Amino acid sequence: MIVKDQINPEDKKVESYKQEFIEFMVDCNVLKFGDFVTKSGRKTPFFVNTGFYRTGGQLRKLGTYYAKAIEASFGLDFDTLFGPAYKGIPLCVAASMAISELYGREINYCSNRKEEKDHGDRGILLGSPIRDGDRIIIIEDVTTAGTSINETLPIIHAQGDASVCGLVVSVDRMERGSGEKSALTEISEKFSFQTAAIVTMQDVVEHLYNKPYNGTVYIDDILKEAIDNYYREYGVH
Repeated sequence: MIVKDQINPEDKKVESYKQEFIEFMVDCNVLKFGDFVTKSGRKTPFFVNTGFYRTGGQLRKLGTYYAKAIEASFGLDFDTLFGPAYKGIPLCVAASMAISELYGREINYCSNRKEEKDHGDRGILLGSPIRDGDRIIIIEDVTTAGTSINETLPIIHAQGDASVCGLVVSVDRMERGSGEKSALTEISEKFSFQTAAIVTMQDVVEHLYNKPYNGTVYIDDILKEAIDNYYREYGVH
C-alpha cells in the first residue's frame, strides 16, 4: 500500500521471483519510463504495455510468474483460470500450463469470445466450459478502473452457478480508481473477492531506484521525483 504521498523504496525487500519479473518486464520492453497518458487521461511517468510479450519463450516465463503469484495469494484449490478476451486469452493458457508444470495441479483454462459463435464449437467460451460449483480466478494484465471485470462477471455467471474467488494482474499501479481507494481495493470490495498482483509499483521502485540493471539506471532521482509527484496526485492517501 502507498504510504502517505509517495513510494518509499526502503519499505520492504522484494521477493526474488518478483525481482526477476521486474527485470523480465524491462527486457521485454513491457515496462517503460518517460511521458505517457493512460486511458483515463492521466499523465504518467511509467507505463506497462503487455502487448510486447510476443514470443513463446516470453509467454512461458510470464506464465511461471503468474503461477507463482497465484499460488502465493490464492493457493491452488480452484478449478478454472478465466482470461477475458483478448489479452486474457494467452494469459490463462500460459498460467494454467505453468501451474501444471510447477505444481502438478491441472487447472482448466477458459476465455470468452467477443462475439458468440453459432456454428462448430458453438457458444461464447473458449477452452473449458464453466459448470455449476466451479471456483474461478480471473487473470488480467493491468487494471485501473475495473471496466473489464464489470463486463466479465455477467459472462461467467450466465454460464452456470460458479463462484469467482479472485482476480490476479501482472502489475498493481497502486493508484486511485473511481474513488479514493485503489482500483484493486475497489474491485475487491465491490465484488467481494480477493485481488492480487505479481508485483506492485512499490516493488518496481524498490528494485530499480538508483540500482543499475544491465548497466542502466532506469529510475534515477529525477524519475523517482516524477513518480512521487504522480502519486501525490493520483495515489491512495
